[in-house]
Amino acid sequence: MSRKEIEHIAWLARVELSKKELEVFSKQLNEILAYFAKIDEVDTEGIPPSHHVLDFSNVFREDEVESSMSEESLRNVPQTKGRFVRAPRMT
Repeated sequence: MSRKEIEHIAWLARVELSKKELEVFSKQLNEILAYFAKIDEVDTEGIPPSHHVLDFSNVFREDEVESSMSEESLRNVPQTKGRFVRAPRMT
């Protein structure tokens, strides 16, 4: 990964990096990418894909439609707008 690419990523993340940090991160990112390249070399032909280490099927509950907020709950809120809780604007 080039220094220019790392500068661009830092700009996107709105992170200001010194020249020394750019050098360090450039080296570290290139080492990490080299590890991924090594992993890509592994022959996985004939190995079925797995999504979990353990053999679990769906462990989540079924989705069920429920009423969200009762009128009684809204009575305890300082400000409401219709069926919604109204909160002060945060700036």
